[in-house]
Amino acid sequence: MYKYTRLAIYAFVILALAGFSHHQREKEKTVILSTKFGDMKIRLYNETPKHRDNFVKLVQENFFDSLLFHRVIKGFMIQGGDPKSKNAAPGVMLGNGDVGYRVDAEFSPAIIHKKGALAAARDNNPQKASSGCQFYIVQGKKYDDNELDNIERQLKIKYTPEQREIYKTIGGTPMLDQNYTVFGEVTDGLDVVDSIANVKTAPGDRPIEDVRMTITMGKDFVVKPPHDKE
Repeated sequence: MYKYTRLAIYAFVILALAGFSHHQREKEKTVILSTKFGDMKIRLYNETPKHRDNFVKLVQENFFDSLLFHRVIKGFMIQGGDPKSKNAAPGVMLGNGDVGYRVDAEFSPAIIHKKGALAAARDNNPQKASSGCQFYIVQGKKYDDNELDNIERQLKIKYTPEQREIYKTIGGTPMLDQNYTVFGEVTDGLDVVDSIANVKTAPGDRPIEDVRMTITMGKDFVVKPPHDKE
């Protein structure tokens, strides 16, 4: 009887832990980034709490509404979050707007710049602290083993087999790893990233036709069709 009771206790503990782990994953926050090309669902990482909480704060304040993706480089990334972009005239160079503070860097070897990664922009401060508001979403490209070997040597890092496979099959921008904080990822709507990355840009990488955004906190997400062009 004691043997069976002990087994039952072990089974209960394992199930409880599994349920706790699942519950923790469910508590990860998501946001919906909407553009005229469609919507992206973005999961914010609990492993980067300072960036997560700052981003959520700005979303809840409607800070990002009507801001532009002001810097777009095909095969690299799309960048937005400059508060000066909301009312910027056509052709004006953007990228210097901020909110008056930085967010401490939160690097993790387990988090990489795969396609769809949400990361914080920054200036050249020695602490590699992030902009309080500007961010980018990775489009990137695919890499082969030789290229990844070279990046490992340059950055003095080591990718896991799983990470190498991601860069070889999905793509990303590995040269930014451990230099810019990644704090989330696009889980639905990678095609929207591609659509924005493919727009025509002027010198300085600003899209010729404005690409505005709104960001709201996620609940039950349903992929929406592309919006009418502005």
